[in-house]
Amino acid sequence: MPLSGPHGPDEQGMSSAVEHKALAQELAAAYARRSAVTAPTERDPGFDLSAAYAVESELVRMRRDGGHATVGRKVGYANKAMWRALKLDTLVWAHMYDDTVQYASTGRASLSIGRMVSPKIEPEIVFKLKKPLAESGLDATAVLDSVEWLALGFEIIDCVFPGWKFQPADFVASFGLHAALVVGEPTDVSAWEVPTLVDDLPRFAVRLLKNGDLVEEGSGKNSLRSPALCLGELAAAAARRPDTKPLAAGELISTGTLTSSVLILPGETWSVEVDGIDLSPLTLQTIE
Repeated sequence: MPLSGPHGPDEQGMSSAVEHKALAQELAAAYARRSAVTAPTERDPGFDLSAAYAVESELVRMRRDGGHATVGRKVGYANKAMWRALKLDTLVWAHMYDDTVQYASTGRASLSIGRMVSPKIEPEIVFKLKKPLAESGLDATAVLDSVEWLALGFEIIDCVFPGWKFQPADFVASFGLHAALVVGEPTDVSAWEVPTLVDDLPRFAVRLLKNGDLVEEGSGKNSLRSPALCLGELAAAAARRPDTKPLAAGELISTGTLTSSVLILPGETWSVEVDGIDLSPLTLQTIE
């Protein structure tokens, strides 16, 4: 499917609303059918982030028309070292939905991944907002003042682009690769705990285990130097886009992977443990 008119992309490098809708339908169908598709940027070099967010908005509309609500946002490219190479000036994001987020109330959960194409697992910090967050330039203390609770989470990502090869615009246009989010036991954020969290969030250590064996290690600093700063960057980035609603009270925000992403299969047990911050561990059983 071409992503531009007969004379190529328009002067902003954006495709038309009709093409945004068609691409959203194509990508949604690819995930539903577990079929590979060519990444939009490979078909049209003019397919940029503005076009990608238009496609993402169309996906939101389609999902809402199907009876599902958005419950928050997940981020991508929460690593400034990647921005220069990818010509980014901030991170990117996509929405999460009421049927893609589940809670592990006892710290354990199971998730069916049989419908997915090529799923990977990412341990992340998840925040729930208690009030809107739309200002730019906020420090970690100001950001955490807007947070109701935080928890460990497993973001499950999935990709219909062959070989997991894509650009940021492709990422945004394909649900942000979001397939599921499993949220662990929440820890409330009270005003007196904020200074401790400001210190702990950049420093805590992460261990990702498969069937009890260590697979990956990471740190809070891998999420834009601190998950709190990542949340602040998302708020600022969203506020700068005129077509994007600011972060609202009640939203869940998943703030980017703390380790490398790892492919998963049914029948595995994945756990994430942390040192240096008071968060409960999380265990996920993958099933067909």
